[in-house]
Amino acid sequence: MSEAIINKIKQLKEKHNAVILAHNYVAPELQDIADVLGDSLQLSIEASKLGAPVIVFCGVSFMAETAKILSPESKVLLPVRSAGCPMADMATAEAVAEFRRTHPEHVLVAYVNSTAAVKAEVDICCTSANAEKIVASIPADKKIMFLPDRNLGRNVAKTLNREMDFWPGYCPIHNAITVQDVEAIKNENPGMEFLVHPECTPEVVALADKAMSTGGMLKYIRESDKNGFIVGTECGIMHRLQIENPTKTIIPFKPTPTCVDMKKIGLADVLACLESLEDNAQSVATPFEVVLDEELMDKARKPIERMLAFK
Repeated sequence: MSEAIINKIKQLKEKHNAVILAHNYVAPELQDIADVLGDSLQLSIEASKLGAPVIVFCGVSFMAETAKILSPESKVLLPVRSAGCPMADMATAEAVAEFRRTHPEHVLVAYVNSTAAVKAEVDICCTSANAEKIVASIPADKKIMFLPDRNLGRNVAKTLNREMDFWPGYCPIHNAITVQDVEAIKNENPGMEFLVHPECTPEVVALADKAMSTGGMLKYIRESDKNGFIVGTECGIMHRLQIENPTKTIIPFKPTPTCVDMKKIGLADVLACLESLEDNAQSVATPFEVVLDEELMDKARKPIERMLAFK
């Protein structure tokens, strides 16, 4: 059955000149059929370079929105529209706009794991990989509100010894990784390097050998001469890690961090969203299409472009 679905996906993808993007956390079968696999912002940037008329984004809603912002002329499809991000939802555009109104002296820095509407209200965006660089570029006499992830913000502030304010948001998956569980798995696996995502709490990050984005983990493990790693991030990354490093011992954290939203999309959903193009003119939105107001996209694009200017 899966092979038949995959073959049909390939046929429709070619017919509609579509590209399939898959985040490192989604199900293995989606990673295997993707044209581009990676971090959320990386995927959107690569898609904008390809210029495909149709983008199928296997990830969550804020990622598909970012792809639409960077590729406004493309039809961006999210195979399961309910695939969201609890952390992104912890900061609403209305609340952020109200903070800006009442705190005009603050520079608002938004993690890319935020909605398009929130991006439209901030000064600059950042990723987990470049957050330190972005914050460091802001003059020391400026106050900063970092949103929506308090953990990433606190980790950046600690590294840079910088006073900042933090939105009360967090990734439920990474925030659930505890110091006790870290100590237990490290004791069970002596000598193995422990890598975590900077969305974890500062207390957990302090126990790690390295804290880095998913892209950073992939690169580090691939290039390292070490052979044993414990990976403290969402379990979907294990598929790619094991393919790229067949001779290395890589184990997931336990209890296994699993994002329900990242696992909502399956092969049948990808097929369904491509099939929806068959009965709709290209000018008509399908039920899977991400549709954003042009003015909103223009406003949301600016803080992303400011971030990308810091190469």
